[in-house]
Amino acid sequence: MNWKWRHWPTPSATAANPALEAGTYREALLELTQNYRRLMRETHRLIRHGDRTEAELNAVNLKLQQLSSELDYKARHDTLTGSLNRGAVFEEAQRFLQDQPLSLVMLDIDFFKRINDTFGHPAGDAVIRELVKRLSEVLEGQGTIGRVGGEEFTILLPDTSLQAAAAIAESIRHNVACHTFESLPQHPVTASFGISWSAPGTAFEYAYSTADAALYEAKNKGATGWFTENLSLYNATLLFPAR
Repeated sequence: MNWKWRHWPTPSATAANPALEAGTYREALLELTQNYRRLMRETHRLIRHGDRTEAELNAVNLKLQQLSSELDYKARHDTLTGSLNRGAVFEEAQRFLQDQPLSLVMLDIDFFKRINDTFGHPAGDAVIRELVKRLSEVLEGQGTIGRVGGEEFTILLPDTSLQAAAAIAESIRHNVACHTFESLPQHPVTASFGISWSAPGTAFEYAYSTADAALYEAKNKGATGWFTENLSLYNATLLFPAR
């Protein structure tokens, strides 16, 4: 704003100079009124601009929050299945073990390389996605699923006994082995399992390596079997024969 103001005569000057007419004051009053109106319009414009700027900033902040949430989700989740990724599921396991017992189920799709080599990687990806869907259906909201390798998964079952975890693993094994995969109806899909139970305060590395050893033992005994490893006994026990 760059307004030019006239230097109007003061009342004392007017009294000293009777020649000044009343019209001069009317002209001065009119100019003051016009300038006041200009000032009010500019004030309103600035207010409207300020409101718009605040709304734009709020929109930007909301978008940044959404992007931050998306980045956090992508950093913690597997892009193929939507389950937790290796790092995130390990963090969850460590958090659980701080103050509660944890059963850890590891499962691995049997002969998965053969599926990829025979039917192609898109078919293998479809099998993995369907497996995670079946895991979720069996668990019904219980436990946490994580993909820790190409065809290897971990299920965290906090405050769950070894026997209860074994029953869940058997339900999953039956679901996988006894129902044809829609994504690969021409080929059977099976999985092997390793299970460990850990008391609160157990190091995650030990709980994980123990379940991994049980899974390895199940693989050695034959596909679609499973072992449990009870940390209090430090030994693996075959719960049912490999099939």
